[in-house]
Amino acid sequence: MLDLLVRNAHLPDGRTGMSIAVQDGRITEVTPGLVAPARQTVDAQAQLVSPHFVDPHFHMDATLSYGQPRVNESGTLLEGIALWGELKPLLKAEALIERAMNYCDWAVAKGMLAVRSHVDTSDTSLLAVDALLEVKRRVAPYLDLQLVAFPQDGVLRSPGGVDNLRRALDKGVDVVGGIPHFERTMADGAASVRLLCELAAERGLRVDMHCDESDDPLSRHIETLASECQRLGLHGRTTGSHCTSMHSMDNYYVSKLLPLIAESGVAVVANPLINITLQGRHDSYPKRRGMTRVPELLAAGVNVAFGHDCVMDPWYGMGSGDMLEVAHMGLHVAQMTSQSGIRQCFEAVTTRAAAVFGLERYGLAAGCDASFVLLQASDPVEAIRLRATRLKVFRKGVLIAETPPATAQLHLAGRPRDNDWRLTV
Repeated sequence: MLDLLVRNAHLPDGRTGMSIAVQDGRITEVTPGLVAPARQTVDAQAQLVSPHFVDPHFHMDATLSYGQPRVNESGTLLEGIALWGELKPLLKAEALIERAMNYCDWAVAKGMLAVRSHVDTSDTSLLAVDALLEVKRRVAPYLDLQLVAFPQDGVLRSPGGVDNLRRALDKGVDVVGGIPHFERTMADGAASVRLLCELAAERGLRVDMHCDESDDPLSRHIETLASECQRLGLHGRTTGSHCTSMHSMDNYYVSKLLPLIAESGVAVVANPLINITLQGRHDSYPKRRGMTRVPELLAAGVNVAFGHDCVMDPWYGMGSGDMLEVAHMGLHVAQMTSQSGIRQCFEAVTTRAAAVFGLERYGLAAGCDASFVLLQASDPVEAIRLRATRLKVFRKGVLIAETPPATAQLHLAGRPRDNDWRLTV
């Protein structure tokens, strides 16, 4: 007898009427119209079943801290960094853990079962590192939390930056991070990329750099990152996050840069909600969009994923932990409104994000973990359009969250009585 059988499901690749058989936490079969005895059977009713959502770029140490110790009045990146500097000395491990755990609850309810979070290593105490390692331990049964050692103040710019980062890795942080454009000079930024990539190669770790989160077209650390990735053999485990300076670069330089990124196997994570909000602040009009060249990177063969980046923190007072909201903004900012473009945006918060993360046994095929989401939508396009309700969320075949269908009860004066019906919204 199967543990779980999901019947009559639509899948993101367009297949319909599909059954998903689950045994011992793994998918054993995906086939049309399967009928078999199971301890639990779910009729998907021709709605979309998707692999769970993945956020490949987030800052969980700051999440849900909005208004502490004050609000970011300008809403700018630099005031956000300054505000985070004010908040860090006030952080308490217990409060940080509680906020992070609450956010993980939000994530699971929204069908997001994997998060890569950058954690600030600039504070010698490494309080945030210890706190998020504890969160990682607590949520392990239902959410994959991958941590990036992130020197927010610059690994070379801040005293003890390199030592702090090494100590964070020694404690069990998973990925080497950096912020080269925040170092004092371009040369220091390039030096930090080389140093951090060498550290990752030495330890056999992944790399994820905040790269060129700037409107300055001469901020070109993604070039150095791609070069170092090739030199050190870090193909397939290196990510450049943000890369917003690319929106200001001239087309000739980009025509050389894109093949370099593709050849190096560096993935790029754009953060549409935050990039469109924080970039272009020095522009009057015309005002730059502030997001990297997503369609062009994809066309060049680069894996591009979308991250949420911030939720109710010093940089961004909005957000809900919904990766469909991220995809929705991404398709608008990148003008990816073709049918294939919309589907690529759905992939940017599912399969492409999982590849950045390095998730194993991810997907909807035999042998994959039975970690998937039933959405109140018929296909990925409708899911993004409606930011569809997550009806059921399964983790390795176990139901861990569910939400009633979103409906509206209409009572319209002058309309026929039989028109009082439940409307899916």
